[in-house]
Amino acid sequence: MVMAAVVMLLVMEVIMIGFGGANGLRMDYYITSCPFAESIVKNTVNKALQNDPTLAAALLRMHFHDCFIEGCDGSVLVDSTRDNTAEKDSLGNLSLRGFEVIDDAKEQLEEQCPGIVSCADVVAMAARDAIFWAGGPIYDIPKGRKDGRRSKIEDTINLPFPSFNASQLINAFGQRGFTTTELVALSGAHTLGVARCSFFKNRFSNQDPTLDPDFAKALSKTCGAGDNAEQPFDDTPNSFDNDYFNSLSRQNGVLFSDQVLYTTTATRAIVDGYAMNEARFFLDFQQAMVKMGRLDVKEGPKGEVRKNCRKIN
Repeated sequence: MVMAAVVMLLVMEVIMIGFGGANGLRMDYYITSCPFAESIVKNTVNKALQNDPTLAAALLRMHFHDCFIEGCDGSVLVDSTRDNTAEKDSLGNLSLRGFEVIDDAKEQLEEQCPGIVSCADVVAMAARDAIFWAGGPIYDIPKGRKDGRRSKIEDTINLPFPSFNASQLINAFGQRGFTTTELVALSGAHTLGVARCSFFKNRFSNQDPTLDPDFAKALSKTCGAGDNAEQPFDDTPNSFDNDYFNSLSRQNGVLFSDQVLYTTTATRAIVDGYAMNEARFFLDFQQAMVKMGRLDVKEGPKGEVRKNCRKIN
């Protein structure tokens, strides 16, 4: 009898965590106000990825860059104006792509339910749907974020840099409430996509000892085409899997901030664990993504629902 009561309490706790939260987000936030919101976003994302699979990495990266600056509030979507240089024009954001996918989904949502679904929620849902499309875990996310009214280039100084060492990464993620395990799990987002040579060319030119010599030659050859030449993070850049962690164990991490996760005692065992157990990586990643999606959420009068994701109302 006591055991049954304990089980019931645990089930109730899971339900409460799943459908609500201290910050007002809910899994069923649009169930009555815009019941087709999730299907509209998913269909838009799937259509875009069928035409260009590389957008999966782009949409995931967009969500990360949005949440780490001023919280998950769609501020990364705002265009610069004559009087303000927005986040998307910072050096760290110039290579962001996929804004047209968000615009497309938002336009459809405004036709179905005007002024209801925030751009911040569209970005979060699009990232989740892109992960699943690429072969990653399927999971639900709470909705109800409002769009921020601030987007300034100077705020992007808080983005983690590709040159960060382990201590800097742990500190940057720790300031936002993430554990070391969550840092490594979220770094696994680099199982998708590519990096431009401008972000890692110093590694082979300075003979980085953490870089495999043969891989260094391959990177050097790639970058012979210039700073904008691209190198995949792993051998399966359009598939969400654990190959990124296997690359680190071979000293084939593209960015210094990738490889340092394997050369540092505090994170190496986590990398090894994910390299051996993809299911564990998937579980930790989706939990960390849900947590990231709650960063500094704007509520009520602190935010708005933009009519156009590129412009503050």
